[in-house]
Amino acid sequence: MSKHEKLNYVEFSATDLESTKTFFSKVFSWDFVDYGPDYTSFSDQGLDGGFFRANSCNKTENGGALLVFYSADIQATLNKITENKGQITRPIFDFPGGCRFHFIEPSGNEFAVWSEKV
Repeated sequence: MSKHEKLNYVEFSATDLESTKTFFSKVFSWDFVDYGPDYTSFSDQGLDGGFFRANSCNKTENGGALLVFYSADIQATLNKITENKGQITRPIFDFPGGCRFHFIEPSGNEFAVWSEKV
């Protein structure tokens, strides 16, 4: 149920919608609903959202927001990402309260994964 004045939806650009859908389906078990050839949406992933076809991507170095996944087994998640054409851009590092790594999915968008300290 949507909550008043709370984040509800996020949209990302994607240079390759099919590769992005395949990546998130295999790594995070996402399901997608297509709305024509240039838009696909996902739901029940902590935050609903979608990907739209574009020639750009979201990276923190360009001022983009960083969305961070939680993992109970950070190494297993890292392995799934690399096995499915994700690129690790910052290997696992510690921060107060846990550890995390950053990755780029096939359309070039940057995300991160965190966990409690290993």
